[in-house]
Amino acid sequence: MPLRFSLRELEVFCAIAQHDHVHRAAEAVALTQSAASQALARLESALGRPLFDRRGRRLVLNDNGRQLLPRARALLDQAQEVQALWDEGGPVLNLGASTTIANYLLPAQLAAYRQVHPGAPVQLTVGNTREVVAAVAAMEVDFGLIEGVCSDSHLHVERWHADELVVIAAPGHALAQQPTRAQLAAAPWLLREPGSGTREEVERWLLTHLGSVRADMELGNSEAIKRAVAAGLGLSCLSRSAVQDFLASGAVVEVLTGLPPLVRQLCLVRHRDRPVTRGMQAFLALAPALGPGVSPAGN
Repeated sequence: MPLRFSLRELEVFCAIAQHDHVHRAAEAVALTQSAASQALARLESALGRPLFDRRGRRLVLNDNGRQLLPRARALLDQAQEVQALWDEGGPVLNLGASTTIANYLLPAQLAAYRQVHPGAPVQLTVGNTREVVAAVAAMEVDFGLIEGVCSDSHLHVERWHADELVVIAAPGHALAQQPTRAQLAAAPWLLREPGSGTREEVERWLLTHLGSVRADMELGNSEAIKRAVAAGLGLSCLSRSAVQDFLASGAVVEVLTGLPPLVRQLCLVRHRDRPVTRGMQAFLALAPALGPGVSPAGN
């Protein structure tokens, strides 16, 4: 059966789905607005159904469009893989990562990746766990590395790396030395923003063992939190990888809470309808360089 649509039309469709507007989508795929509109019209005609609801100047995916989108993106990914098969630049790596992973665990992994694949294109999207999961679900990235929980049934989740979290305080803080549980429960805590995997794990751990937690301040990244802790603004609980430099310099100290250790499992997530790309395979082939806790991706 001959194909009734082209990859270019699918590319325009995916761009419109991402930008909700023909003009911005046309710019993204280097077409005129008229050419992009015509490509969408041809695709809808070939499929025999509309893919968007028109709301003023915006185009919003309808049920047909939502059904097509993951398949269209998967086809485009495979086409890019074919196009890059013999490129000297190496496999394309397009991943998302939550902030702690991106800032403290990924740099060494990406350096190792580039040593094996010099010049290979790398695209990294950084956000909190909720944002990375949304990017994977929308197939905006090939896969994601997250710190929190993912319950999206469309995504495949697997263990990737173990990560220890520690409670920190300024050296002169009143609770820097063996506080009681009651003191910890009453203390001001500096936490990540809602949607952060670190926030979810820390709140769950503190509530389990203290019964309550006083969230005194919310900050959007670990660097801001550890500097605020060093300034004496309160306690926090962060990945050891994020605070090891401040611990080594004495800017903060590890608080001996007497609570059970907090070790979380970082995870890899990918869309069930998206084939594993060459870039993802090449990246995960280097996973043992990260040490204990890493497991290669499965299906």
